[in-house]
Amino acid sequence: MACSGLDGQVVRHDPQLAELLSRFICVRLVQANALDLSLFQFDYDLTFAAFFLNADRTVYGRFGSRSHEEAEKDISLIGFRNALAGALELHEGYPANRASLWGKQPRPVSYSAPEHYPSLAGKYKPTLNYGEKVASSCLHCHQVREAERLVYRTGAQPVPEQSLYPWPIPDVIGLSLEPTAAAKVATVARGSAAARAGFQAGDQILQLEGQPVVSIADVQWVLHHAQGPARLRALVRRGGASTELTLNLEAGWRSRTDISWRATTWDLRRMVTGGLVLKDLTDEARRQAKLSPTSLGLRVHYVGQYGDHAVGQRAGFRKDDVIVEIAGLDQRLTESQLMGHLLQTTKPGTAVPVTVLRAGNRLQLELPMH
Repeated sequence: MACSGLDGQVVRHDPQLAELLSRFICVRLVQANALDLSLFQFDYDLTFAAFFLNADRTVYGRFGSRSHEEAEKDISLIGFRNALAGALELHEGYPANRASLWGKQPRPVSYSAPEHYPSLAGKYKPTLNYGEKVASSCLHCHQVREAERLVYRTGAQPVPEQSLYPWPIPDVIGLSLEPTAAAKVATVARGSAAARAGFQAGDQILQLEGQPVVSIADVQWVLHHAQGPARLRALVRRGGASTELTLNLEAGWRSRTDISWRATTWDLRRMVTGGLVLKDLTDEARRQAKLSPTSLGLRVHYVGQYGDHAVGQRAGFRKDDVIVEIAGLDQRLTESQLMGHLLQTTKPGTAVPVTVLRAGNRLQLELPMH
């Protein structure tokens, strides 16, 4: 989804980017209404995403990554230029390289467009209502992920990990990638899956699972579709030579992904935290509360005030309460891990017992599930 708005705001200040984009036919999509989900599969929490396509719909690559509330942290114009150049190189080798691109192609979908999802059907149409209410008739990308999860939740089914923790940022496996490069390793976390695989700072990831990589988003595409456990093949360029590595992902690796920043996580909070925003206690706060480093300690950072997001408030929770046990769990978890557990083990209409610390006292509360 190369954006024509870049032409006026950015491209004129970047001749290299302008030259690269001139070799593409650029099409801008500004709403998710009638979005072809059989083709445009990406991280729906992004504020900007680009697809590099052949005219026959073959996907060469994707661009756009995010791991933080600051959307610009994980992307750069230099990285975009490198991705464009990589896509053009793949195009020059097409169709002889078709086999290597197979894994980058979209997966089958249950709904061909967002407005076909049960929770969105009847509320949105394929086209915007330019005559009266343009904004309210516009489907936002994040609503696609929310609608997907609701299919499971309203059907009283566990929400799959792939839907709960979509498009894992490479940091979750110990890889920090430079936003100014296609997929160049900046640092490798000690003791991580990436470290055990032999990745090193400075490695340029050329292929992952046989797929040519032109961006961080291409790495995320592979991780998004990886199971747990899984073994992923990687080819990196190191010191002018190519090196093959094997990345072993253990069961449950995906749940370490931080989803707290995502817009779609607000609907998860509606479902299982009653609209509460939870923060893991710092080590100092744990010492003050006399909690061990391995025990559950989630402080209520924010209490929702309206509608279904005020369920926690109505259940008696207050800001700065510390949850030390919930649904029988008392081991240390992040908010993201707790939401994942509750969405896979509870059903709407039930309630779970919660123990909180408030002013040094332990209180027993119940939190309704939606």
